[in-house]
This record gives sequence, structure tokens and C-alpha cells, in this order.
Amino acid sequence: DPFPTLATLKPLTATMQGRTMCRAILAFAVIAFMTGSVHSYTAGGVFSTLGKAPSLASSSSCRASSALASLRMVAAEPRTMTTLNKNIKTPDPIPEEGIKLATEVMQSGKLYRYSSADATSCMVSRCEAALAAYMDYKYCVALNSCGSAIFMALKCVGAQHNDKVLSNAFTFTAVPSAIVHAGCEPVYVECNDQYLMDPEHLAEMADKTGAKYCVVSHMRGKVADMDRIKEICDARGITVVEDCAHSLGVRWNGVHTGHHGVMSCVSSQSYKMLNSGEGGFLLTDDEELAAKMILYAGAYEKLYHKHSLRPADEFFEKHKLETPNYSMRMDVARAAMIYPQIYTLDERIEVYNRRYQTVKEDINQIPHLRVPDQLPQVSPVYDSVQFNIRDLSEAQLEIFLERCAVRGVPVEVFGAKTNARYFRYCAFVGVLAEQLEVFRYLST
Repeated sequence: DPFPTLATLKPLTATMQGRTMCRAILAFAVIAFMTGSVHSYTAGGVFSTLGKAPSLASSSSCRASSALASLRMVAAEPRTMTTLNKNIKTPDPIPEEGIKLATEVMQSGKLYRYSSADATSCMVSRCEAALAAYMDYKYCVALNSCGSAIFMALKCVGAQHNDKVLSNAFTFTAVPSAIVHAGCEPVYVECNDQYLMDPEHLAEMADKTGAKYCVVSHMRGKVADMDRIKEICDARGITVVEDCAHSLGVRWNGVHTGHHGVMSCVSSQSYKMLNSGEGGFLLTDDEELAAKMILYAGAYEKLYHKHSLRPADEFFEKHKLETPNYSMRMDVARAAMIYPQIYTLDERIEVYNRRYQTVKEDINQIPHLRVPDQLPQVSPVYDSVQFNIRDLSEAQLEIFLERCAVRGVPVEVFGAKTNARYFRYCAFVGVLAEQLEVFRYLST
């Protein structure tokens, strides 16, 4: 063990959306770095479960007395090493059926969702219905992004200018951006070493700020104790919205994520379980909220009749004159690409989870590295892997990152000041980012 104990903690992530070989390669490269040698993963081993193996160079065994000595040796003595020769951030391709449907739409020229004669013939409506059925919702509207879905959800539930909105400190910049877009102020809540919102800190910040809204983001598919979070919010009259951009297919006690909140936001950006480049969905079971979200999305005049999942006309007529049209609709070509992907979700999830378990076991055998477990109530979807690195100095961490980069494996530090998932990255939030006394895991 070349690393001294320095009592530091560094959560990292390797963005793994390519999914064809990335998880095995992450463990492979990390093992090579930490031990100075390469374990014999071959096409007959881990790689055989993952499809076509990437091009791998041979690697000589080399164990150094320290990480720094090993790094110097690499500079002084060129040697072969195992490298990954593909971009593991490459998204899944659009399935052939999606390409066919999108091509037909483009040939027709009818890309605008309301070009269809009625709701039943509209591909966007069909896509909304398929996703709502998968997630067990009554109403769904397709949008241009998940950020738009979060923005619109806050508008639908009545958030006003300068209202405070509680949300994860472990997040992506798009989430606080959507809160600011809605004219509100993000209030960050601590996470723990499982990357989950801390319910007790949520209660503390709710009492401290008087916030009446909470956007819970299931970042990287990690689901906090939603029963406890709902209990805390209900006791204080706080409305909950769930950001399910990373948790499509993830369930809490058998129920799809999103149902602890009054609205659920989903993404079809390329690095998610659904891929249309950009896109999103907003879902709810509430009739009033459903009418508002369809109107906000851009259903002017009587165009709400072209939505198959909608409440009665009276809800639209009640709200349409006081509801701005934000023109955030999804176009038909994107819906055509997404539609067939919804029906393969469970099949793909099974494959991804099987790969993840293989890599998790390997990573957890490496000194200083640990992949946190999900809560027992969670039925997960693992389309990426995150792990904590413990007891390394800043210099040693930099060496680790350099070694991974040399081997073609991009690894990102969530707590790095240049990372868009680091809460202080969002300088537009202002002094609220400084309200946390200690961001225990991601800022050290």
C-alpha cells in the first residue's frame, strides 16, 4: 500500500454512458494504476459479458514503491500500458425503429406537434402516453429539456419571484439554473457519503429559511430516504418536486421515483436512459397541475384538445388566460426517436445493472476505493458508476487522475471547483452557496 493515511475523502465519478465496455475498463484501469500491474481481464472473462472488447495494448507488470516514484518511472522509462481506445462518453445510438420513425416525420415536414390532425395520430402524444404508463402517471407533457420541466414545475406549483427552493448541494448546474430561471433562490441541502440528500439538514434549512418548495434531484440515480423527506416537507407545508433526470426506471419500494412529489421531471438528453439529444418530460397525477403544464408548454387557444393525456376542458378554460405560453414543446422528430426506446428500458436496465455489479466488486477490492451502496428500498438503475477515494493527499489524487487520463479513462472529481456538479460552481446563485457550514464530502 503506497498511500499514507491522510483522512481525506474524494468522491469521483467516471461518466459511463457509452455502456459497451466502460465499467470493466474503469475497474481495469484503476487496478492497473493502484497496483502497477494489470489483471488479466480477457474476452473470456469480464469482457465476454459486455460485447465487443476494445483494442487493448499489452502491459508489463510493474510495482513501484510509491505513486510518485511510479509516476517518475513512467516519464523516464517509456513502457507499454493498457489503454482504452474509445470514447466511453459516446451515447447509445438511436434504434433503427427510431431512425425510421424520425425519417418519416422529416419527410412529411410535420415536425410541429400540433400539425397532426388529432392527439391519437401525434407521435408526441404517443410518446407521452408510453412514458406515463411506464412511470405510472395520469398526465405527461413532452418538453425541450428537463431543465424546462423543473422550471415549469415550479411555475405550476405556484413558486413566486424570490421564493426560496430547497435542493441538493450535490447536483448539476442545470438544476439551480432552472430554479433561478423560475425567479427563485436555491437553498442548498447537505449530502452524505452516499451522495444522498441529508434529511436532517433538510429540516434544519427548511426551518432556517422558511422555504415552501423543494426540488429533490436523484443525482446519478441515487435516491435519498424519500419517506423521511416527504414527512419533513409535509410537516412544514413544503411542496416537493422530483428531478428524475437520472432516475428513469429507478423505484422506491416498488414505486417509480417521482411519486413522493407532486410533479416529476425526466430527461432525454443524450447521456440519459432516453436519448434524443435534448428533451424532457413533466408528469403529474394532479388535474390542475396537468392543465397548467400543458398550457405553459405552449398549447394556446384550443390546442389542448390535441393532447391525449389531459384533464377536462374546464381546467384549461380556468387557467388559459392567466398562463403564459413559454413555447417549450418537444418536436415530433425527437419524440419519434424516443418512442421505441421506452419499450426497451427494462431490458437495457438489466444489462447495465449486471455490468455495474461486476465492476463494483472489482473497485471495492482496491485499497482506498469504495462504491457506496444504495438504500435497501431502492431498485436501482446503474448507467454510471461513482466511487469514493479515501485517505489520499491532493498530490496523490492528481497522480490518480493523470494516470486514468493517460489510459483513456476520464474520471471526474465531483468536488473540483471546475466541475459543473460542484455547488460553488454556480456563482450566479450568489451568497446562498456560502450558507453551508460544511459540505462534508464534496468540497473537501
